[in-house]
Amino acid sequence: MSLERIAESFARQGMMRTLDARIDAVAPGLVSLSAPITASVGQQHGYGHAALAFAVGDSAAGYAALSVMEPGREVLTVEMKINLVAPAAGLRLHAHGEVVKPGRRLVVVRARVEAEDAEGARRDVALLQGTMIPVGDPA
Repeated sequence: MSLERIAESFARQGMMRTLDARIDAVAPGLVSLSAPITASVGQQHGYGHAALAFAVGDSAAGYAALSVMEPGREVLTVEMKINLVAPAAGLRLHAHGEVVKPGRRLVVVRARVEAEDAEGARRDVALLQGTMIPVGDPA
């Protein structure tokens, strides 16, 4: 696992660039990402759209899975479930992805997405759980 490997893959993601997302932390089996809540990713009530929470949560969980893969491997999402537990009110979303169970054929992951307000307080807004599949040949 290396920050360079995660950062290189992350830089190729057009969606994350579009959302102005960034990598906040990387450790084996754990990755945190964040993205600003702006009008362009808002919904009609002024909250961050559920699609924003899903995108950063899915990517954080996927990069957590990638962090435990051998060189030459990548991961793809097989399935991902989201529970929206509160409106995404605030300035920024923070997604914390983690590997629940690594495997050769499937990797079970989860992510917790928080909204950060102007004072820096955070509140859970979404919980995700899913499965990633390793792709590519090990180096």
